[in-house]
This record gives sequence, C-alpha cells and structure tokens, in this order.
Amino acid sequence: MTNSSQYQVIIVGSGAGGSAAAFRLAQAGLRVALIEKGGPLPKDGSTLDFNRVVHEGAFKSREQWRDRQGRVFCPEEYFNVGGKTKWYGAALLRYGRQEFSAEAAFQCAGWPITYDELLPYYEEAERALGVRDLDAEPDLQRIADIVTRGASAWSHEALPMGLSPAIVRNPAEARHFDGFASVANLKSDAETAFLQPVLGAANLTVLTGRAVTGLIGDSCDATRIKAVRLDDGTELQGDVVLLAAGALHSPRLLQRYLAANGLSARLPCAAAVGRNLKTHLLTAMIAISTTRMTDLIRKTRIFLSSDLPHSSVQPLGFDGELMSTLIPKFVPRGVARSVGDHAYGFFLQTEDGAHRDNRVIAESGATQGLPVLDYDATRTPAAANEHRQLVRSFTIALARAGMIAFSQRIGIAGTAHVSGTLATGNDPAQSVVDSLGQVHGMKSLYVVDGSILPRSSRVNPSLTIYAWALRVADTIAGRLNPETAV
Repeated sequence: MTNSSQYQVIIVGSGAGGSAAAFRLAQAGLRVALIEKGGPLPKDGSTLDFNRVVHEGAFKSREQWRDRQGRVFCPEEYFNVGGKTKWYGAALLRYGRQEFSAEAAFQCAGWPITYDELLPYYEEAERALGVRDLDAEPDLQRIADIVTRGASAWSHEALPMGLSPAIVRNPAEARHFDGFASVANLKSDAETAFLQPVLGAANLTVLTGRAVTGLIGDSCDATRIKAVRLDDGTELQGDVVLLAAGALHSPRLLQRYLAANGLSARLPCAAAVGRNLKTHLLTAMIAISTTRMTDLIRKTRIFLSSDLPHSSVQPLGFDGELMSTLIPKFVPRGVARSVGDHAYGFFLQTEDGAHRDNRVIAESGATQGLPVLDYDATRTPAAANEHRQLVRSFTIALARAGMIAFSQRIGIAGTAHVSGTLATGNDPAQSVVDSLGQVHGMKSLYVVDGSILPRSSRVNPSLTIYAWALRVADTIAGRLNPETAV
C-alpha cells in the first residue's frame, strides 16, 4: 500500500530549470514538491580535488547506456542537488536573436517564441546569478590581441560569468571552478542562486536521494498527469507536474508513460518524444607557448569568427598544474608539469543541427534493459563540417600567437550540453511542448529543462534554461494562483 501526498506542483529534478521553477512557484505561494534523484554535494573540499573529480570520476553518474552500435557506456551526467550547474564552468550567455529563428541549411528548427519574449527572464536570471564580465588577464589578452589582429575573421569579447569577485582572493577555488563544484559558494549555480533563497519556506518540500520512476495519470483521462511514483513506491499527487530531469532523462519518463497508457499512437507529439537530440560538437584544445602562463581565472573572453557563425571558443579555467594532468601519462611528470605551466586550454564548440534519428530511447526488453543514446554526427553534416573548419582555423590563429595546439574531440559520453529531446514548437507533429512549456495534448504536464531547446546555439545553454523555466513558472503560477503570481 502506497502513501500519498498532495501538492499543487511537483518538479522532477533540481538543475537549472527545476530550481528556477521551484524558486518562482514557491515565491507565488504554491505548495511545491521538488524531487532530486541525488543528494547535496559534500562541503569537505573533495569536489575541488582533481584526482577525485577527474581521474576517479567520483561524483559522476554510473548509469549505463548503449550507443547506436549497442556498446555500453556511461554519459557524463551528475545526480546531485543543483544538477550539472554545480560542476560546469559558470559561463552564462544569452542566445543571439538570430538563434531563435529556423535555419534549414544548418538543420536548425525555430523557436515558437522570440528573443524579446524571453528577454525579461534573461535579465532576471542574470541578476539572480550575479552575471558579470571579468577583465581579461595579461596572458589571455596577449593571445586575444594576436589572434584577432589585422584582417583576421576572429574577434573576442567579454565572457559573461557567474563568479563572485571574491574568487580571486581564494586561489584554490579560482583554479578549480571550471568542471568543479565550489565549496565556498563562489560560483553561481542553480542551488545557490535559486533554491537556497526559498529553502525553509513552509510551502516548499525538497526530497533528495529519491528517484521518480514513473508518471501516474488520471484513471478517467490518461492525458492528465495526477501524480508521480518514487523508487520506494510512494506516490506524490499534484495538480501540475514539471519535468526537469534533463534531456536524457525527462523524455524517458514520458516515453514510458505514453507507451503504458496507449497514447503513443493517439498523440501527434508522441513520435517526436526523445528525438531531435542535439549536443554541441566539442573539441578540447591545449595550446603550448614558449612563455610561462600565469593567469588565474583564464575563462574571461569568448572568441568568435565571422566565417563560422555557429561556433565559439572559450578558454578553459585550468591553471598549469591542472593542464599538466591532461598530458598523456607516458610523458614524465616533471616534463608534463613544465609543459602545463606553458599551456593554455580552450573549449571549441559548434551548434548541432536537429535530426529525428538522433534520439533517446527508454530502457525496455528491446534495448536489453538499458536506455539508448542513438546519435551520429554525420546526420548533421553542416555542423560537422563547420566544426572541422573551427578546429583548423583556431589552430592557425594560435600559431600566429606562437602557440602549438593539440586537440581532442569530445565523444558521445560528453553530454554536458545535450538538448532538444522534448523540443518546443507550434506543430505537435514536429515538437513536444508548446510555447508555454506544456506537452502538446497533455493536461498538467510541463517541461522546464534543456530538452525543450529547439536549437543548441553556439553558446552554453544554462542561462536560456533558467530563463525558460522562470517564464513557464509564471504561466503556471498565473493559472493555479493568479492572486499571488509574480
């Protein structure tokens, strides 16, 4: 026999979208339950330990998947309060106006809303996250000036960051913010910026270490979700359910529900659930100079090329010690450390196109009990071609600065920016959620994570997810409690 509880809103996942939605809905006075599969991260310094974080992968998910060839692998996912936002590099950029429009030549679908409709939520998210521009440090300024000199197609501008100004007085944090979780709360993330301000509110319940295993529909109307089931059999009832578990996980919950309730053939959007998966095409690059690199933060500028409109380059926030650990093990460690002291890291990313066959498939007997990430970059050839040009062009640009570059492509397991599997759009046959975040044809089910993104853009997605979630939460607050909606 199961227990039951009643909430107005149930949110599945505490990453960017889940925490932002919880913040807004709790502010509006609604009874909210936020459910997170993982727990809070430790504050003992282990999340800043390179060996624990990178080499051991101590905080990454161990969830096994299959790729399109049936091979088993573990995507780079994190199950903890705040989700991936606790780990990644605090770069918080808006999409460009043009990135809300369709672009058929690059296999990009358009948004059902405009940049201006999301703008006030971008601005609110930036204030909450303390987004600021940081001054370029001497080494990076010199590199940027040479890379963009003369008739070069390359330009650079400030990279908006969610970092506290106090981080420069904490070298351990300053050298370990990109890919690490802050202990001193010096990096803006979903937990610190949105969840902590409403923790303790009587109308907000946060359940951690609890996984949602299924959606439960109304017995008289399968298109109305009335509850969620947790891994211990508990059922939590709610008027509205928000999926915020991420682009690999939210679609699987919906796929299983549609299949179990005979909706796969009835709902036009069902065929698009899990499809149009997008990543960023990613390459990590190490550039070695004859001069020693002494910058502390490093990740302060973004490089753009007029020849490559779907791509961008950001420095890695790694100092010499961390750079040396990326050098192959066969190199003597003393040599590796010397090379690391003369190296600068860069992260090259290109927007992915959308293809229906790039998709997430929920675990079942047909998939041998594991979920499947069926992704092939050759299905989006325009993106693959531009990314090759990006790597070549930036390598040449660094050579002008006297730096020798080595690069490594990030493979399918690098799911940091995965998106699109429940894409928003106006056509239920081609998209899954409408312009207000509600699943087409479903009552009381909304989506507020990166799965809604119809385009992956050339920049990091987190700020757009925050903004989308705030906008959707406003809609829900107005519907459920119009007198107190923000």
